[in-house]
Amino acid sequence: MTGMSHVSAEGDARMVDVTEKEVTNRVARASGCIRMKAETLACIRGNELSKGDVISVAKVAGVLAAKRTAELIPLCHPLPLTDVQVQLIPEESLPGLRCEATARTVGRTGVEMEAITAVAVSLITVYDMAKSMDKGMSITDICLLEKSGGRSGNWRRG
Repeated sequence: MTGMSHVSAEGDARMVDVTEKEVTNRVARASGCIRMKAETLACIRGNELSKGDVISVAKVAGVLAAKRTAELIPLCHPLPLTDVQVQLIPEESLPGLRCEATARTVGRTGVEMEAITAVAVSLITVYDMAKSMDKGMSITDICLLEKSGGRSGNWRRG
């Protein structure tokens, strides 16, 4: 079991000890989509759904989720986030919304999970707010786009 960062010598799951890691600026960006009927997208864009402004609420939900990632993902460290930005962009070609989230911190461990969690919860919020109109929506393509900082350096999806 050696060489696995989240597994102890005895084979038990554990949080990684980051005490000795260098404090650096950390940034991660993630994205995902929710596909829906064109009529649903039109109603979201026109702010015509009964639950209110879907895009604004979903953005706030994503920021809140990023801040609570350590409560949702068992082995994540709680991080003092310095910034979280969430964008929801209507895309007629899907049709649907594309979500992008960027998380930042100055610390000993990365913010990839915070960015991914922000995207996932933003898209789930869209689903919740629009499901009365379109139960067939699908959340797809959630992924890390890029990260920087830390011992492993920079990474970007090809």
